[in-house]
Amino acid sequence: QGQLVESGGGLVQPGGSLRLSCADPRSIFSAYEMGWYRQAPGKPRELVAAISWSGGRTYYADVVKGRFIIFRDTAQKTVYLQMNSLESEDTGVYYCNTRPPNIVFGGPGWGQGTQVTVSS
Repeated sequence: QGQLVESGGGLVQPGGSLRLSCADPRSIFSAYEMGWYRQAPGKPRELVAAISWSGGRTYYADVVKGRFIIFRDTAQKTVYLQMNSLESEDTGVYYCNTRPPNIVFGGPGWGQGTQVTVSS
């Protein structure tokens, strides 16, 4: 069981938007680069976006560049992923973790993730 809590997923039509949240209640990972990962059915988990500890540097996979925005709110101890112009290929379970994953004494671990389904 992971130490982070993902939420915000759901069913959305193509072209729609969702905002995912990754809560770090004990603020253990505020000093680490964080990433959003996703796992589509039958495919390996992949990194889609990442953000530095300060929020000043971001990374996006080519397939989401220009559509997704990652940001973090230190006061709220939360990392967000704003997903716009969603496509059916964005369907999957979304997880947050450090980048690279599990670098803090083996943590945070993989949580339950949040399901995103893009379908008409």
